[in-house]
Formats: sequence, structure tokens, C-alpha cells
Amino acid sequence: MNSRLSARTALLLTIAPLLWAGNAIVGRLVHELVPPLTLNFLRWFLALLLLLPLGGPVFRADSPLWPYWRRYALLGLLGVGLYNALQYLALQSSTPINVTLVAAGMPVWMMATGWLFFGANVSRRQVLGAVLSIAGVLVVLARGEWAHLLELRLVAGDLFMILATIAWSLYSWLLTRTPEPATLRAHWAAFLVAQVGFGVVWSGAFAAGEWAIGAPVIRWNGTLLAALAFVAVGPAIIAFRCWGEGVQKAGPAIAAFFSNLTPLFAALMSSAFLGEAPHIYHGAAFLLVVAGIIVSSRR
Repeated sequence: MNSRLSARTALLLTIAPLLWAGNAIVGRLVHELVPPLTLNFLRWFLALLLLLPLGGPVFRADSPLWPYWRRYALLGLLGVGLYNALQYLALQSSTPINVTLVAAGMPVWMMATGWLFFGANVSRRQVLGAVLSIAGVLVVLARGEWAHLLELRLVAGDLFMILATIAWSLYSWLLTRTPEPATLRAHWAAFLVAQVGFGVVWSGAFAAGEWAIGAPVIRWNGTLLAALAFVAVGPAIIAFRCWGEGVQKAGPAIAAFFSNLTPLFAALMSSAFLGEAPHIYHGAAFLLVVAGIIVSSRR
């Protein structure tokens, strides 16, 4: 494997999709309890409150953040304000299977974004890795029978997921550009707080628009409170921390293949919640995704 993809980096890039799989399931479970843009705002507002004791000084007047505030405002827009808001919107009108299918194009979007906007080269190995990885996801979506793919129907939510995937691709590539001083990235909490702080402003504005143009309702109960606690800590703080470090070490093109572990983990979690045992095709799909990671990361 490429020396950039150490065992630790691979672990970091695996933890993130594991937690994001849980985020997709929870987002679907509470989609009738809270509006999607409001859910995104509440999630990141809670995450910011938890992070401030660790990285709050990054907002001081003499912080090295302010000369680069536009960059962090853009990172906050793409990674916090848009990606999960669009995913939660997608889950309102689209099925989890369709959302997963659309998100499976992440390696392709990541390569295209890097080539178009960041001057990245696309190798044959990366293309082959993308084909293997997407094939693994399709095996899960087809539940081992390809005829099931013909039953899928695209709806408005699938378009939201395409936009979310593009936003995440741009976000991941921007993480690798480091014009700011190293001191700003030296402390992971400060680096994440800088993004989340701006992201909360964006997500708050989107949530305000949601309430201004409609009549949404929040149904507070124990399920919603538990869901908010989980999405604020796991998929937000821990996953973003792992993904950010992993992308900087492995590069966004290679990291994109790990994102396709998300639907595999989601399938296993769904099986656990439904009391169904994993099937042989889950193992076959896992091997295909891992093969895509290995092929794409070799020199």
C-alpha cells in the first residue's frame, strides 16, 4: 500500500463511515419528529457547545484564524451547513436505499472534483478502485439479486443527495489545502471548532428559513433527545475529527473509497435493529469495497 495509508490512517477513515452509518439510520428514525434543517442546526449547535471548552480560544481577537476566516467560512458551509442538511432533506422524500445508492458515487465525484478544481491526476488504479468499490455497494443494494436494482426509482431526495456528495467532495479537497499557519491546525479541537463555529451560523440561517417559509413542528421526546446526543457526539465531533486527520494523511481521492463503507455498515446496523442475520452478500460486498481501497492506494 501507499505509505500514506498506514494502519492508523485506515482505522481513522473506517471509524468515520461507521458513525455516519449510524447517523443515516437515526436521521431516518426521527424524520417525523424534527424538520431536517432544524435537526442539522440542533446537532451542530450541541457539538459546538461540547467543543468550545477544548478549542474556544481559536475565536480570540488575536487568533491566527481571522486572516483566513473566509476559508473556514467555506469549510463550515460545505461540511457543516450543507452536507448533512441535504442528507436529512433527502431522507424526507427518498428511501435509505436510494440515498445510499446516490452516495455510492462519492469516489467518482471526489476524483472529478480533484481533477477539475485542484489539478489532481486520476490514475487507472483509482478508476479501477472506484469500479470495485461501487460494485460492492451495488451488491448490498441489490441484496444479492441484481433484478432488485431495476425496482429503484429516483425522486427529489436523490437530487439533494447528489448535491450533498458534491459538497462533501469539495470540503474534503479543501482540507488538504493548508494556507493557514501550522499552529491553527496543531490542536485538532481548535481546527474543528473553527469550522463548526462558522457552520453553525450557516445551518442556523438555513433553519431560520425553514421556519420562515413553513410551519414545522418539533415533537420532543426521549427518542429525539437520545438521537440529538448521538448525532452531536458521534457523527459530528468524533467522525469529523477522524475524517479530517485521515484525509490530510491519505488524500481525499483514497479517503473517498472508505466512505463507501457507510452503506455496508448501515446494512449491518439495519439487520441488527430488525433482528436479521447478515447475509453472504454482505461479506462479498465488504471484500469488493476493501479491494477498491487496496487497489486505489497502491502505487
